[in-house]
Amino acid sequence: MPRVKRHDVDPLIEEFGVQAVLDAVTPLLAESRVQTLEAGLDRKLSSLTVVLENLYDPHNGAAAVRSSEAFGLCDLHTVDGETGTFSVAPDVSVGAHKWIDLHTHKSAEECASALRAQGFVLCATVPGAPMELEDIPVDKPLAIWFGNERDGLSNEAQALCDHRVSIAMYGFSQSFNLSVSVAMFVHRLAAKRRAVLGADGDLSASRREHLRARWRALGIRGLRDVLERSVS
Repeated sequence: MPRVKRHDVDPLIEEFGVQAVLDAVTPLLAESRVQTLEAGLDRKLSSLTVVLENLYDPHNGAAAVRSSEAFGLCDLHTVDGETGTFSVAPDVSVGAHKWIDLHTHKSAEECASALRAQGFVLCATVPGAPMELEDIPVDKPLAIWFGNERDGLSNEAQALCDHRVSIAMYGFSQSFNLSVSVAMFVHRLAAKRRAVLGADGDLSASRREHLRARWRALGIRGLRDVLERSVS
């Protein structure tokens, strides 16, 4: 019987309910596994996110996903536009995509509207911008936008953002690889955001419960059968 995969879990949580899923799967897990997952929930950061616009190389996208998840981000947004649907190269993400929610948008405007509705300040990464990484305010939820490998961030996306920011460079190279830039920004901004929060994570109670159920259910063989037996 195959193990349940990420995209199969959420529909079952919606069907059976968070508590029913937890009641059914928790007894099947080793206590050390439960403790590891709980520690991961404690460190998840929902008030910092990354937006990737029109990427061409799925390896760069997967590396950005991996870096974002490694620093504890909950979400990553993509604007697909002309390049088609964003996809993650699994050999590069090394499973990181299981632990971070990916949100796809058809346009920069759609993405910006969704983020603003959640209270995010939008910050565009633009080479040569006068604001530098250390100057970015982190007192509010923050979304950092990155453009594609060839053209950078579109003019439309830049116009939608509240700030433009760059990384100071001192060598002859004028840019970093996209995934390197993402890692540099997320590493520093996650640390600053956590310092402002005074905590490693900031999940709401409802999201924490949903992720708890999802994470504990991941990998359970025959999850539907397990749930049906538990509630019968």
